[in-house]
Amino acid sequence: MNKILLATLLLIPASWSKISEKNAAIDLAAEKYKVAEYEESVRQHLALLNEHGITAPEANFDLALSYQFNGQEEEAKKKYLEMTGAAKHHIASAAANQNGVLLGRDKKYEEALAAFKTALIKDPTNETARYNYELLARWLDKNQDQQDQENQDDNKQEPSNYAKRMKAEADKLVDQFKFQEALDVMAKALEIDETVSHYQEFIKNLGDINEINAN
Repeated sequence: MNKILLATLLLIPASWSKISEKNAAIDLAAEKYKVAEYEESVRQHLALLNEHGITAPEANFDLALSYQFNGQEEEAKKKYLEMTGAAKHHIASAAANQNGVLLGRDKKYEEALAAFKTALIKDPTNETARYNYELLARWLDKNQDQQDQENQDDNKQEPSNYAKRMKAEADKLVDQFKFQEALDVMAKALEIDETVSHYQEFIKNLGDINEINAN
């Protein structure tokens, strides 16, 4: 009986020791991240994973953050991508959002938008991801419109001196509120000089004004 009791007493401290070491490692990793010692935080979080077998989503997410703030963006993206499959939806969402931020910094805007969308699918209450998604989506729409306009401008022929002269004449008529006459000048000029199409937007506006005035 005494031998059994002694054996039991001897086993318990060994178990306590492992738990104590693991807790100390967790505390150390958390402390290094908290004080922004990100290089050491990476080391300590890797130790949690490799030496203590701690695979909790929270620890892996903190490792990814440590990678990011330590300038190890590629390692961070790999870890964030891995974490988007986490069972805890709020962590999966946070990881996808952070991955989107890094992709955006790399100017991979479509991929970043997809990452923010994933973050919202994982957790619709993630307002940071929602803000990032909406902001980037609006920027992409605006940028695409601007790019399309630039492409149109590139495709326009440069106006000839004749076209420029007709445009100047039409401008004078506009200053006198003679919009129909200005439109006639540009329309007739376009009949004999295709480079007048460089002012297509101006011609369209004249047509719109005349249509409004006619009503």
